[in-house]
Amino acid sequence: MAKGTIVIDQERCKGCTLCTLFCPQHVIIMDETRLNGKGYHPALLSDAQGECTGCAVCAVICPDVCISVYREALPKRREVQEAIVHG
Repeated sequence: MAKGTIVIDQERCKGCTLCTLFCPQHVIIMDETRLNGKGYHPALLSDAQGECTGCAVCAVICPDVCISVYREALPKRREVQEAIVHG
């Protein structure tokens, strides 16, 4: 499975919770311990187990474009085929 991570611009986040509702891996929570400069509880990546796949659903659903997604590069098809053959 693909591995990824996200970076949330917490100062731009208005706390709408859409990212938490639509994340298929359920690794985004609202940071109830702090408020950003606008007075909102911002979203926070909570992924100690490394379950984020970098699917980008959160970034697409975010109305304020607060989320950047980073995904681990997958091996190229040829590299995978060579690994199978030479296993």
